[in-house]
Amino acid sequence: MTNFGFKMTILVASIGGAVACTTDVDSTEPTDLPPGSTSGGEEGTFDHDNSGYSPWELIDRLAKEGPPRYTSRVHSCPKVRYATLGNVLRSVGVNTGNATALSAGQLYTTGGNAMGAPNFDNRIRENIGITTSGASRQFDVFAAAADEIITAVPTLTRCQNNGVGAVLFDANNQCRADGITCLIGTPAQPAHLDFCNLTVTSASDVTIGKRIAVAALMAAAYTCE
Repeated sequence: MTNFGFKMTILVASIGGAVACTTDVDSTEPTDLPPGSTSGGEEGTFDHDNSGYSPWELIDRLAKEGPPRYTSRVHSCPKVRYATLGNVLRSVGVNTGNATALSAGQLYTTGGNAMGAPNFDNRIRENIGITTSGASRQFDVFAAAADEIITAVPTLTRCQNNGVGAVLFDANNQCRADGITCLIGTPAQPAHLDFCNLTVTSASDVTIGKRIAVAALMAAAYTCE
């Protein structure tokens, strides 16, 4: 036998042995690893979940929700556009043209960069993602606008019901459902009232509590489209 033929014989025998080994299928059910076997340590890896996942549950979820490229668009949460936020503020009685330092108008008009406003001169589109700086500045605007909003709500056309204006707080400093409905644009739920009243009573004084409550309700309603 030549050297080449000898090598080919060994190769064929090796492949045959490998095939024979793979035909022995292990029919035993997989078992979970003992507790602590996947825990991290100084000489090991990080802690990780060993439970795995069910492919049938994944297929069912994809059938109901759609593929990631679809759900990322449908279920995403883009921020309220800068111009739209200005319209919202004006609709609840805020003077966005107020140039007084730290007023809601001044914080809004000077906060365009933080809130991702477009820069058309430099051909920069609006950032539609919610950022920490943008959300923080927006809440500052809502907090600064709270007093204006509380005063304006009873006189707003959108807050009228048979000629009677809604109010955010009654004479006992309790939150009113009609005022909250007007403020957030959807019917107020008991949870809204509970949160609002808790915020007012938990603050260092009633005035500050009202401001925080209004700002928080506005942020919950208008941070995300």
